[in-house]
Amino acid sequence: MKEDIITGISDFYQTNIIARIMQMWEHPLDLILFIIDIAIVVFLIYKILKLTKDSRAWQVLKGIVLLLVITWLSEVFKLTILHAILDRVVSWGVLALIIIFQPEIRRALEQLGTNKLKRFLGFDEDIETKNKENIYKIVIAAEEMSKRQIGALIVIEREIGIKDIIDTGIIIDAEVSPQLLTNIFVPRTPLHDGAVVISNNRIKAAACMLPLASDQDIAKELGTRHRAGIGISKESDAIAVIVSEETGKISIAKDGTLIADVNEETLKKILINNIVINRNHENIKKANNIFGKIKKDKKG
Repeated sequence: MKEDIITGISDFYQTNIIARIMQMWEHPLDLILFIIDIAIVVFLIYKILKLTKDSRAWQVLKGIVLLLVITWLSEVFKLTILHAILDRVVSWGVLALIIIFQPEIRRALEQLGTNKLKRFLGFDEDIETKNKENIYKIVIAAEEMSKRQIGALIVIEREIGIKDIIDTGIIIDAEVSPQLLTNIFVPRTPLHDGAVVISNNRIKAAACMLPLASDQDIAKELGTRHRAGIGISKESDAIAVIVSEETGKISIAKDGTLIADVNEETLKKILINNIVINRNHENIKKANNIFGKIKKDKKG
């Protein structure tokens, strides 16, 4: 039995793999097409597994794989009756899968040609567009909390990482949304104390502890949120958006200074200028510096 299994695997390897590779080696175009074919199949399998991993379809998928393995083993060990039953089950399984996954299949077909399909394939929208969208969401949340006089402190990470600050809070790692930001800061909720940190266009954590500014020239009437916002903007290049619980006024802390009582348009303009436009200029400048250094090294 053992020898038969080894012989079968060897024959399969020689006939289907080695022979195929040798054939393609003689025709390079076939080899390139084969590699592209395999890459596409692997990519699609990876995406499907990633898509189903946290859904109920994942359990069904594991059951299908187990059934296929058992069917294959029953054939290898010549368990004729079991193999015949399982083979019939697998044959009917295609129809069963269509019935079980009918909602998912319909939803996938509806997404053809939409942005969701691009996201499935890994072609997310460009970072500048995402930054602008999240800025608008932050502004909407700040305006809503300002009207309701809900105190808030939102820190937006830029080039300098502030993981040590993120680690002091409760990890959320969620998409940025005005509703979630507002809900976090509602008084007497578990996460309303401390700051929310937004990093890589995601709400990374809430209830984060920030360093307080201790400068003597900071106005004494400023509360803890304002001092914390100024503190983090002094120790990093992060920008903090602060909503006063007493007055509902919105302020921005940047580079250790506080821009107080800004309206919606001013808030939006400052955030776009510092997070989108300036960052793009800095990235272009860095790329030019690296390129110039490479050229200099080549000449040298």
